[in-house]
Amino acid sequence: MKTILILVGKTTDKHFQAGINDYVERIGHYMPFELFTIPELKNTKSLSEEQQKQAEGELILKQIQPSDTVVLLDEHGKEFRSIEFAKWLEQKRNTARRLIFVVGGPYGFSQAVYSRANEQISLSKMTFSHQMIRLVFTEQIYRACTIIRGEPYHHE
Repeated sequence: MKTILILVGKTTDKHFQAGINDYVERIGHYMPFELFTIPELKNTKSLSEEQQKQAEGELILKQIQPSDTVVLLDEHGKEFRSIEFAKWLEQKRNTARRLIFVVGGPYGFSQAVYSRANEQISLSKMTFSHQMIRLVFTEQIYRACTIIRGEPYHHE
C-alpha cells in the first residue's frame, strides 16, 4: 500500500519542515510514503471562504484516483489513541491500494471533498495550525509504524 499525505500550501516554518522531513524519511523505512503539496491559491483576498474551499477542493480531487481510500484530517472526525490508530492503519494497509490523507486549507474542505472521502479522523479536540498538524500527523504515522512492528518508540 502506498500512503500519500496531501497538503494544501507549503509548510513555511523551517522548524516544522525539518521535523516533517525527518518523520517522512523514517516512515519510508516502513512503507511507501510521500507528501504531495498543492500550491496555495493566488489572489485569495478576492475569493470568499466558500470559493476558496471550492478551488482547493478541485485541486485536491485531481490528485485522487477512483480506487483510493481517502481520509480527511478534520476536527469532526473520529479520534484515536495511538495504539488504536496503529491497528486502524494496519487494517488499511491490508485493504487499500493507496491510502490518501488530506490536510485542507485554512477554511477546511469543500462539500465535494467531503463527499469523496471515505473517512475523517481528528487528531485532537483542540485546534492546531495547519502547519503544526503536518508535523504532529507525520509523527503519529511514524509512531503507528513502530507500534505495528513492536518497536520500543511508543511507551504504554
